[in-house]
Amino acid sequence: MDRILVTEKIAAEGLDVLRQAAEVDVRLDLDKAGLLAAIGDYDALVVRSATKVTAEVIEAGKRLRVVGRAGTGVDNIDVNAATRHGIIVVNAPASNNVAVAELTIGLLISLARSIPQAHSSLQSGKWERTRFVGWEVRGKTLGLVGLGRIGSEVAVRARAMAMHVLAYDPVVSFDRAAQIGVELVAMDELLQRSDVVSLHVPLVEGTRNLIDAARLAQLKHGAYLINASRGGVVDEAALLAALDAGQLAGAALDVFSQEPPPPDAPIIHHPKIITVPHIGASTAEAQTSAGTEVAEGVAAALSGATPRYAVNAPFVAPEAWAVLQPYLTLGRQLGRLVNQLIHSPVRSYDLEFCGELAEVDTQPVRLAVLQGLLEANSIERVTPVNAPLIARERGVRLTERTSPEAESYSGLLVVRVQAADGEHVFSGTVLRGEPHIVQADGYFVDFVPQGALLFTYHRDRPGMIGRVGTLLGGADVNISGMYVGRLAPRQQAMMVLTLDEPASEEVLTSIRALDDIDHAYSVTL
Repeated sequence: MDRILVTEKIAAEGLDVLRQAAEVDVRLDLDKAGLLAAIGDYDALVVRSATKVTAEVIEAGKRLRVVGRAGTGVDNIDVNAATRHGIIVVNAPASNNVAVAELTIGLLISLARSIPQAHSSLQSGKWERTRFVGWEVRGKTLGLVGLGRIGSEVAVRARAMAMHVLAYDPVVSFDRAAQIGVELVAMDELLQRSDVVSLHVPLVEGTRNLIDAARLAQLKHGAYLINASRGGVVDEAALLAALDAGQLAGAALDVFSQEPPPPDAPIIHHPKIITVPHIGASTAEAQTSAGTEVAEGVAAALSGATPRYAVNAPFVAPEAWAVLQPYLTLGRQLGRLVNQLIHSPVRSYDLEFCGELAEVDTQPVRLAVLQGLLEANSIERVTPVNAPLIARERGVRLTERTSPEAESYSGLLVVRVQAADGEHVFSGTVLRGEPHIVQADGYFVDFVPQGALLFTYHRDRPGMIGRVGTLLGGADVNISGMYVGRLAPRQQAMMVLTLDEPASEEVLTSIRALDDIDHAYSVTL
């Protein structure tokens, strides 16, 4: 009979599910040495956040087939090591959706009626009815940055309170948004129209300080901000400045850039900020869901089935690996590029597999493209295993077809994006075993998709390359490569610069201010 080791406390309901599948040992006293000594006797390991499932632990787990994390993240598990050893990693990403959504609504109401401040005032012996005149959420506009599982749950509850809901999420379809009564808009429009903005995005490099001084300045005067996602998404110094200047009327925070924040941190003492200590997932129901979800995933993996919430890569047959491996990298990078260059709401994605790609199982490449599209806007780790599930939840519409023709290449991967502002075409190939982007947003270029890049959309004028290069040089940003594509001489053009380090926001602002520059984007692949 299979054996399962549980090293941290999970809900009794979860333990019941595990015991129906295998023999279960609950060992809450194991340190690192104890875990290393014990793990070799078990087929499955279930942890929460404290147990570190390192490569060393995985190597010692000779019988291990699955590792389960009773919670959303898997930062304490070496997923790459697990994948290399053929071990499935499962988590419980949906367990706290309702809990966080309900807290968000609670913070919204608290901002509207100054509930914490009124409570504190009364406890101090005051009776200040006229001081605490609030506002009704009915008829107000809520802007959701991120429309994944939690954002969608917030939207449903806000609509029930007669709020108008806007959302920015570059991978959610119009159909999915319409199903829950949400209007998809660009980020700038959301900030300018919303009475309250609520953040529901993961903390990745692309979202760090997403809400900075510039974006705070775009908000309506007197708007409110709620953050129950991750602390680093908001520039806290800029938030304090915006509150002091009166640009924002208030904010509510469940998360902070440093947790716990220092006792004297201004962010937790500001009179216009409601703060709670990262309690988004702290409900009895969420804890029960986390235990049962991970238990069901572990049981499924031990039975040979595919767990619903597996987070590591699927198996690729050895005979197909030689062809597919570089295209997997290409697919993920194309997805990332699309995600960072398309800023208009997307209707659908169309994939075309050409040449040698049409002769193999294209599912792994399709999953890699989905991973690239989704990973910057998803709270949980996105892999080719769980990308289809996340795509379905977000209503992503994706079609695919094959073609024996690949222009002058042995194989070609084409991604067509149908967006609100028209069609955008991206394509790539493999040359000498290395992925190359050969078309970016309709412009024919040829560059290796890796590292820091700068994209400019501009009018083809003499001296344009030099002016951009001068600004980068003045900021000590080194250019390692330059690629230009244009629709016709003296008309619209794209320039792609590969850089040794990313261009700062200040440099980007200077570049965008140049005559004939329409757009400039810093992209990381």
